Amino acid sequence: MKIRIGVGSAGATASMEAMGELVAGLDEFRFDSLWLSEVLTGPVLDPVVGLAWAAASNPRLKVGTTMLLPGRNVLRLAKQLASLDRLSQGRLLVTLVPGLTFAPEREAIGVEPKQRGAFIDEALPLLRRLWAGETVSHDGPAGTLREVKLSPLPVQQPLEVWLGGTVPAALERCGRLSDGWLPSLCTPAEAAAGRVVIEAAAARAGRSISGEHFGMSVGYATAPIDPATARAMAARRPRSVELTPVGLPALRKLIEQFIAVGFSKFVVRPLVTPKSWRAELEALADAVGDLQT
Repeated sequence: MKIRIGVGSAGATASMEAMGELVAGLDEFRFDSLWLSEVLTGPVLDPVVGLAWAAASNPRLKVGTTMLLPGRNVLRLAKQLASLDRLSQGRLLVTLVPGLTFAPEREAIGVEPKQRGAFIDEALPLLRRLWAGETVSHDGPAGTLREVKLSPLPVQQPLEVWLGGTVPAALERCGRLSDGWLPSLCTPAEAAAGRVVIEAAAARAGRSISGEHFGMSVGYATAPIDPATARAMAARRPRSVELTPVGLPALRKLIEQFIAVGFSKFVVRPLVTPKSWRAELEALADAVGDLQT
């Protein structure tokens, strides 16, 4: 099992200087990948733009995104990600997500939470067909296409797509449609149970997911979380405070627990933007870098 650790950018890393320090530090300390999440109403870079900049700045680093699918023009998204994979020479990692459900993000996405799963069910197979070079015709909620053939195609064939989510419908969808699972905010025991559900759903669909394709996105705090921040976190995502390790030793312990139940790919995310990304990455590498294989 190949253990790989990527790093997710904290929200305020939106300047060229901060991104440059982050990308250089990830390379220096031999982390696997840079991850940018898409939050339309948050203080974060657009992931396609940010990852294109990062990929051009470093020829080795993999670039990954947890990116919205509901509400998107499927053809435009297919072309954006295919272009990014081609320009990065096959270094793109993709996890598609339904998006957050709190206001104003819910309104910005434009698809009600209860409808997002059905949108993914329809849109993801279309993306796969477009990336494979098929001529695609389709008419449905995810869009209308008339004999469309995408060009250029991704370098990676296939361009793999992972999904997140921990509710039963998301687990079933992951087994039926995805190439891997990258959830967040669950315990190692819950993750292990979720994997069983996903693998059973994959088997029912006549497919399988590689044992190397189960990962976890872990937000961590470097200091105790103050009450105001804790209330804000809980309002946005229940259980987020209790499932956030505080301190790098706690982060390492949690990663080791996930490894023990068969998870091997990790995205670790500081909750607060570091004053110095290089110092943060050096400390992070000392704490968890040796877990990579």
